[in-house]
Amino acid sequence: MATESTLRFGAQTDEMTSLLRIVNMVRTGEAMTRPEIGRVTGLGRGVVTQRVDHAIELGYLEDGEFGPSSGGRAPRTLRFRGERGIIAVCALGALHIHVGIAALDGDILDQTHREWDIARGPAETLDAAMGMIDELLSRGPKAPVWGVAVGIPGPVDFETGRPVAPPIMPGWNGFDLRRRFEQHYEAPVWVDNDVNLLALGERARRRDENPDLIYCKVGSGIGAGLLSHGRIHRGANGAAGDIGHVRVRESDAPCRCGKVGCLEAVAGGWALVRDAEAAIAGGATGSLAQASHDGQGPRPETIARAAENGDALAIGLIQRSARDVGEAIAALVNMFNPGVIVIGGAVAAAGELFLAEVRQRVYELSLPLATRDLSIVQSVDDVREPLRGGADLVREQLFDLTFPRWFAEGRPSIAATHAVAPALSA
Repeated sequence: MATESTLRFGAQTDEMTSLLRIVNMVRTGEAMTRPEIGRVTGLGRGVVTQRVDHAIELGYLEDGEFGPSSGGRAPRTLRFRGERGIIAVCALGALHIHVGIAALDGDILDQTHREWDIARGPAETLDAAMGMIDELLSRGPKAPVWGVAVGIPGPVDFETGRPVAPPIMPGWNGFDLRRRFEQHYEAPVWVDNDVNLLALGERARRRDENPDLIYCKVGSGIGAGLLSHGRIHRGANGAAGDIGHVRVRESDAPCRCGKVGCLEAVAGGWALVRDAEAAIAGGATGSLAQASHDGQGPRPETIARAAENGDALAIGLIQRSARDVGEAIAALVNMFNPGVIVIGGAVAAAGELFLAEVRQRVYELSLPLATRDLSIVQSVDDVREPLRGGADLVREQLFDLTFPRWFAEGRPSIAATHAVAPALSA
């Protein structure tokens, strides 16, 4: 027979579960009034009122405007108080730092960007990044930071937030990024690969879907973010999607990772720059060569732009890159069977010239069933995409995965969000 304490604990657990679900329903727009909450959850009117009042008391919800009437008295809507906290996002690239702040509903409130060589090392880079974030916070809403997302252009152990032998980030291996940001902002921090943030940005744009999607970034380096039913697939150690270092047949090009024949070493932006410089030194002509002679050496984005404008050297480089990338993506298509492939990055900015070659290789090398409903599209090329993705990562971690651990405190804590105890289902 169940003891009184057991029954009491079960009732408290049920109350917590329904309370969390109601807050998340309002937050996501699934239900916006008390009657809607009752219809969706099956809870009685008195219980709904009690749970909503509790959520208001804790500061998560508040009454909004009156909603449409269905014949009787118009119900008052509820709103999630997304202004109570701030999400900070730091998206590091090989040659830039991009930071932003967002409300808890994911809206980007402010952002800034600067050129930066990530090879300058973690101490100098993070000082610069946090200084940029601090500037945004100083001129933004006066609310505490509830969470921080950091994206880096290299492999990440997601559980620890530490880079693992990142090829283009000397001095970063094993560096505790999470701890550095946590100490500065006194808020929980999640560190992920930059392409995963881009994939999450696509998910945020497709809010009504749960996509099976691959985001492939072809910039200075090459990587892929994998969404399975709307969830990032990181693999056992966070290395899933690192297609930049798969072997290209019959290639012995040295890669920055120390191996030879990697996809990135033949099709990445830095490889195209290398090959463009060699071709120009060998007597190649055209707009790309002329710009180099004028002191403007080739870069991934200038090669893509020159290809769009008809430069023969640039077209050849872009098409070769696209064929190699398409072959690697075809292997992913056969294994992962996505519904959408999104291509982004500086090299892919060549647009249809790049996409056409990728599509041809994917459809040639993939199984008919895997490509039957597949679409291959270019990214929207919005500089805010990694910021949206970072904000979505923090929101997912806070409200979908760890909410039961900290909701009674009124705001997330580092200890609660990174605790090993499993979250209760909401």
